[in-house]
Amino acid sequence: MQDSNYLAHSWVQRVGDFIQIRRDIHARPELAFEEHQTASLVADKLNGWGYEVTTGLGGTGVVGTLRRGQQGKSIGLRADMDALPISEVGSSPWKSQVPGIMHACGHDGHTAMLLAAAKLIAEDLEFDGTVHLIFQPAEEGAGGALKMMADGLFDQFPCDAVFAMHNMPGVEAGRLEFRKGSAMASSDNVTITVNGRGGHGAFPHEAVDTVVAASSIVMALQTIVSRNVDPQKTSVVTVGAIHAGIANNVIPQTATLELSIRALDTEIRALLKERILALVKLQAESYGVQAAIDWREGYAVLVNTPDETEFATQVATKVFGTHQVEPNGPAYTASEDFAFMLQQVPGSYIFIGNGGPGTRGACHVHNPGYDFNDELIAPGAAFWLALVGEYLKKMDPQK
Repeated sequence: MQDSNYLAHSWVQRVGDFIQIRRDIHARPELAFEEHQTASLVADKLNGWGYEVTTGLGGTGVVGTLRRGQQGKSIGLRADMDALPISEVGSSPWKSQVPGIMHACGHDGHTAMLLAAAKLIAEDLEFDGTVHLIFQPAEEGAGGALKMMADGLFDQFPCDAVFAMHNMPGVEAGRLEFRKGSAMASSDNVTITVNGRGGHGAFPHEAVDTVVAASSIVMALQTIVSRNVDPQKTSVVTVGAIHAGIANNVIPQTATLELSIRALDTEIRALLKERILALVKLQAESYGVQAAIDWREGYAVLVNTPDETEFATQVATKVFGTHQVEPNGPAYTASEDFAFMLQQVPGSYIFIGNGGPGTRGACHVHNPGYDFNDELIAPGAAFWLALVGEYLKKMDPQK
């Protein structure tokens, strides 16, 4: 493994190509399962560096495999490739050229970081084992990880451990955060449709008012976290949308609520569902309306395994020093489908700071003004290089 001066003095001069690659991907964003240009670029690069390349896994997923030596140990590194249906603001030369679509979460940067690491691993690293580089489609709510696994990801490319990394706005650029155990929340999506009896706003006694009932349900939902969940267990119940009526003098026949439900504990996730179902039913009955609930399970709680997280933390500390590493970072209530990979293979999900408060990199993800910080490509790739080097380190035959 190279020492930290290698990053500072040698390879940082080689990162320019990957900054341009990142910006090219950013300018041509693609939505979930439509990442054809990005996947083609990734496959071409990996082929050129000597990887065995498999395409089409999970639709548009790409896996690059590199084997050296005789050891059976294998490691997987994953990056996501999809963009979001958001219109980008700003005037950078690499601004999205596709109306209504942008890389608002940094997946362009994650892909560029892993490509940079791929080149370095192939050209500079001696190791004994197998590296699987997983370029995943459709992380943004469409479950690309599940699709790749359904297509045989870990059957075709078995991994002893798997790792992924995501940028984190608001954290000092390049600073690495690790967390053992639950690190990101589950995410469930719920639609509540309230059915009553429409009528004239002047004669409310002849109608069954869905707006009033829906409003009461919204307020009652706020008590679930505050009165049913252990205060030390993080969870979120958000009503993000209400749709009812089009005129001020008409009581609408139906009202619809859209909810986002999140938890950092699988038992709390189950509790939230139990309480929401019961509360909505009884609230509806109390107002004389009917409520239909469409509950759509989303991503699971992301749980980092202790040994792999500790190993990755030690590697980062060796490369960057303790000042650039947070070994016990916060848990986040955002969700991530890498959680499903971690249900099958031990590993860890790592955060790398995109820029501290007051910097351009502090603009949060899923914001139309967001942009990935290109300064992360070098340290991100250096960390992947070191992680692979340490995990697949050649053993001295004399020992």
